[in-house]
This record gives sequence, structure tokens and C-alpha cells, in this order.
Amino acid sequence: MSDTKRLSRDHDNIGPPPEAAQKPHQYRHHGITVDDPFAWLRDAQYPDVNHPEILAYLEAENAYFDAYMSPLKSSIDALFGEMKARRPATDASVPYTKNGYRYQWRFNKHAQYRKWYRAPAEPAQLNEDEAWEVLLDEGTLAKDKPYFDLGALAVSPDNSKLAYSIDVDGSERYTLHIIDLATRQPLSPAIVNTIDTPIWSADSSALMYVVVNAQWQPLEVYQHQLNQIGADRLVFAEPDPTYRVSIDLSQSERYLLINSAGHSNNEVYTLPRDQFDAPPQCLAKRQDQVEYHVDHGNNQFVIRSNLRHANFDLFTTPEHSRKSDDWHLWIEGDKHTYLTGHLMFTSHLIVEERINGLENIRIVGLDSTEHHIKFPEATYSVNLASQPHADSGSIRLSYTSLVTPQTVYEYDLYSRSLTALKVQTVPTGYAPETFVTTRRMACARDGVQVPISLVYHQDTPLDGTAPLYLYAYGAYGYATPPAFSASRLSLLERGFIYAIAHIRGGDDLGYQWYLDGKLDKRTNTFNDFVDCARHLIANGITQPGRIAIAGGSAGGELMGAAVNQAPELWGAVAAHVPFVDVLNTMLDETLPLTPPEWGEWGNPITDAKAFLNIQAYSPYDQLKPGHYPPMLVTAGLNDPRVTYWEPAKYVAKLRTLKKDRTVLLLKTNMAAGHGGQSGRFEALKELAEEYAFMIQLLQTNHQLNDR
Repeated sequence: MSDTKRLSRDHDNIGPPPEAAQKPHQYRHHGITVDDPFAWLRDAQYPDVNHPEILAYLEAENAYFDAYMSPLKSSIDALFGEMKARRPATDASVPYTKNGYRYQWRFNKHAQYRKWYRAPAEPAQLNEDEAWEVLLDEGTLAKDKPYFDLGALAVSPDNSKLAYSIDVDGSERYTLHIIDLATRQPLSPAIVNTIDTPIWSADSSALMYVVVNAQWQPLEVYQHQLNQIGADRLVFAEPDPTYRVSIDLSQSERYLLINSAGHSNNEVYTLPRDQFDAPPQCLAKRQDQVEYHVDHGNNQFVIRSNLRHANFDLFTTPEHSRKSDDWHLWIEGDKHTYLTGHLMFTSHLIVEERINGLENIRIVGLDSTEHHIKFPEATYSVNLASQPHADSGSIRLSYTSLVTPQTVYEYDLYSRSLTALKVQTVPTGYAPETFVTTRRMACARDGVQVPISLVYHQDTPLDGTAPLYLYAYGAYGYATPPAFSASRLSLLERGFIYAIAHIRGGDDLGYQWYLDGKLDKRTNTFNDFVDCARHLIANGITQPGRIAIAGGSAGGELMGAAVNQAPELWGAVAAHVPFVDVLNTMLDETLPLTPPEWGEWGNPITDAKAFLNIQAYSPYDQLKPGHYPPMLVTAGLNDPRVTYWEPAKYVAKLRTLKKDRTVLLLKTNMAAGHGGQSGRFEALKELAEEYAFMIQLLQTNHQLNDR
């Protein structure tokens, strides 16, 4: 019996899928009444989820998922084995030196979690192995926990204390611990509901940290003073719930930077690191549609802003300045050059930029001489790695391409030479010359040219017979890099073509590329994705029904919109923690991300136009009776970003509208959040499930289920 026939028989025997009850529920806005019979799947006690009927439905869907995937176990195991074997049994970061110590993380043999180490920069009377001490053992902290994530690790400037934060349920509410490194004893009670990395004061007596409120909104910064009795001091509070607060340390390490940001503007407050008790000073008041990002060096602030140009410029301003009128233009952006990041060193300015969509690093001397770093490939992704010293004569870079494994380079700012410090290894072997990467331009329906990056094995035919995996994200100005993936080799070696659609909503081709995919232009994102697929079909690369598509979070919203718009194109769909119930979420200001997200999607509570715009594309609201492709949908019970009920409601509703026998699966991780399962290898199991799902649907010449 063929594998196809056996799988078809096994899947026919799994029984009917779960059915969620429909319970009358309506809401009305702007004179429009909407029925939502699956609204009950949201537990009224959220973030606690204890409602028996809700849990029973989620568990029934999980059981159905397990039953469907059971015949694929051998494929899943094989894929997982391949992926795990391509990761080194042991691994370690390139050490860096700071304040007289070298720092490094390591994975012991087959370990799921890292150990973090340090050693004196110049060990005395000790051999190399004896010099290293364990700062933190993630494996010990993660023991017996179904989920674990290390959020922050910060050693005090005097090298005697460690602050670290952990999340053990995927809720992204981190608990901050402060210990004495000599005794390993706590220096204060644990601090709950923190987020991001805390910043130590210059004298190591205090630290600043950000907390999240009941709605998971980071709006407040507190100062924790060691050896002080009483509550921590509130340093900064953002009154506008549509903003999010974060903290950072300037490259000079002289200033704490408090950033309060919306989706289209922000303002930055500065605080001398040696004067934590001083009041924060606003560098420049927020202006509508103006963003600015700050670093400090050589007794001045260096500011990257779109004040003058959409693709950002770089300005300088004196330390005492507190208004944008004092900003002096240093480096100009233009329609081809998009400035994406910067660091101020003592001797050089380092600028991250994209020129016609290709990432570059520009080095600018204080004498205004400048050059770009030359890289060995025509298409790649590069960004700045950790840069611990402002007075360094070199920088660390992280470099990759679709065919080049992750490489850590050190670049000498004076000799202009690149030195590879570490190249990602693939223990099972990898020959980059056997893979081909290309870049194509697809014409979207409005005439805009949209880039597509492709990679495939040199033996894979480009005649439409090979299955194709198409990925995109397309939101928040995030550009999807053309980066290497060892796990992806499992698809490429099975004859898949892998493609990335660099659609609007990301900032792949500049900041305007992002603006052209948000708010009332959101549908450009979905249209671009579908048009990229149609371009690949029209040019004989693939054909309808031979395309697997995947995306997560806002990319999961994209999956839902693409399925609604062109269901006939897709042979398999993976929508991970998908943001599919957009209208209901944006109408609920009690949810963690709703007020801050109005700048990205619009506020349907106050704006009737925004209501109609969101309703017109929201995947959940636009589900209609019809034929749909096979779909795998995932959720995390503790997810604070895309709440579990969004994918649950979507699947429940779709089950009532499907007019076909194609499979629809929902898997809810009952002990994790937005990022899925934790652990270096455990996370690969979920990817192996996705790949097995797609391979069994696309590698055969026909679907296993009738369409």
C-alpha cells in the first residue's frame, strides 16, 4: 500500500472534528450590529483560564490534532531528528570583554538551555578552564517547569551583583531577581511583572526597571535602591495607554534613556547614570508623525529621526539641548537610503542602513570621512552585534544570507578588515554551493514592484512541479531578512522552493514601505502577498495548490486574509498564534495590546471609518461559506499578545462554514505563550509538525482530502 493511500485511510478513521457551541451574542458600533456566537470562548476571568467548557473545547481540538498527526509520527520524528542533528550538541558564543571580565554563554551537550559564564580578562595563576565561573544556569532554573525564558541578564558595573529575570509560563511577565555574585544570595525580594533589561546605576547601588500593569502595558519606570527599606521609587509614568515605555543605556554608558513610544511618534527622556535621583529630562517633546532614536557620545546626543525625511536623517545636539530646533543635520537619508540604526563610538559613528532594500553598514570618522563595509555576497542580511565598548577600534557584526550560515565578524575600523570569529556549524554537513538563491520582483495589482527572495536546491526544477513554501510577515515596519536556517534544509532537500515575500507593512524598502501597509492601507499587505504568489505561478515557478504558506502573529492575520482572498492558490496553510479576530480585539480597550495598537490598525471605537476598514479585512469577520485549503492553526493559552481565543474562535467559526473535507487543525499549547514551546530542541518539535503537515499535502501529486 502506498504511503498516500495509507495516510488517507488513517486520516479517514480519526472521526469528526470538535464542534464548539454557538451562543447568541451581539454588539453594536456606529449603527452596525455584529453577531459573534463564539464570543463565549473568551474566559471572563482572563488571564486566568479556568472555564470548564472552554478548556474542554481546547482539549478536544488538541486531541483531534493529535489523532490527525499520529499517522505522521514517523515523518515528524524524522524531521525532528534531522533538525536536531543539524544543531551542534554543544555550542558557545564568541566571548566579549567588559569591565575586566570576559563573558560567554554555552550549551552543554544536548542541553535545552544555556549556561552563562564569565572569566577575568587576564587570568592570574589559573588555567583557562579554571578561570571561568558560572554566572547563571538556565537549566537549573528551568528544571521541572513546562516553560522557561530568561528575559534579562545584567551584571553591575562593579562586577559584584547580578540582576536577571525569568518567565515560567509564557505570559511575558518577568520576575526580576538581584543576587550577590560572591555569596549567590538575594540582595532584595524578587520584583514581579517586569519586562526588558534593567539598567544599573554607575555606582552599582541601584537599578532602573520597567513594569507591566494588569493589561500588560509597560508604562512605568521604577528605581530599586539596594539596602533601602520601603517601596521602590516611581521615576517615570506615561499617562497615555497608547504608548509603551522602555529603557536603554547609551553607548557611552553615561545616560539612561527612557523611551515612551507610540506607533508614529515618541519622546525620549535622559537621566545621567551617575545621578539616578535626578529628574529625567525630555530631549524633545513628542510631535505627531515624528520618531526619534537617541544615542550619546563625545559629549553630544546623536539622533536618528524622520523629522525632515521619511527615511530618517542623523542629527547631533548638545547635551544641554531640550528641543528639536537645536538639532544639527549630520547625515541625510533619501528615497534610496533608509537609515535604520546607529551607534556613537569615541572615534567613529556606526550607521545601519538599507540602500534600495539591501542592508549596509556605514562607518563615519569624526573627520567626516566615510566608507561602507564590503561583504562577500550580493544579497545578505547584516546587523550590529553586541558592542560593549564605546572606545573600541572594532565592531562585531552578525552576517547571514539564505545560503550562508550565521557568521560573527569582527571589523577593524582602521584597517577595514573583516575577521570571522564564529561560523554557524551544521554537524551533518552543509554544502552552500548546492543551493541557489535569487531575487525577483513581482508587480502588485497597483503597479508597485514587490521583492521576493528565493532559495532552492540546485537540482530542484523551476518548472512548476516543485512544491513552494511562501513566507511573509508584513507589519510593524519589520523587514524579513534573507537569513539562513538549518531547519529549512529539511524542506529544500525534499525538493521545496522557499520564498520570502517582502511585502508592504514591513520596512524592507524604506519607511514609506511600512506606512503603505498600515491603517487604511493595510490591504496592500494582503494584496502584495497574493500577487507575489500569482507572479510565481505566472512565471512557471509553481502552480495553484502547490504552495504552502506560513506566518505568525500579524503574519497569521496575513494567512487568514490570504485564505479568504484566494483559497484556491494554497495547498497548505500554517497560521501560528494568528491575529485573526482584529475587529473584536481593537474594540476591547481592556486587552493588553489594544490601546497601543490603535496607531497600527486604527481605533474602531471612536472612528467609524476605521471600524469599517478593519471589518472589511479582519479574517474572522470575513469568513464565508465556501472551500478552504488545509490549515494548521496554533495558539498559546498564556499568550498576552494574541489571546488564545482568537485562533480558537476562528477555527470554531470556520468549521461551520467549510464546504469541503480539507483538514482544519487547532493546536493550543496549554503551558506556553506567544513564542510556543521553550527549550533549544523542544521548539523544533513544533516546526517538525508544521513541516510534516505540509510535506504530506504537497509532496504527493494530489491532496489527501477532497477539495
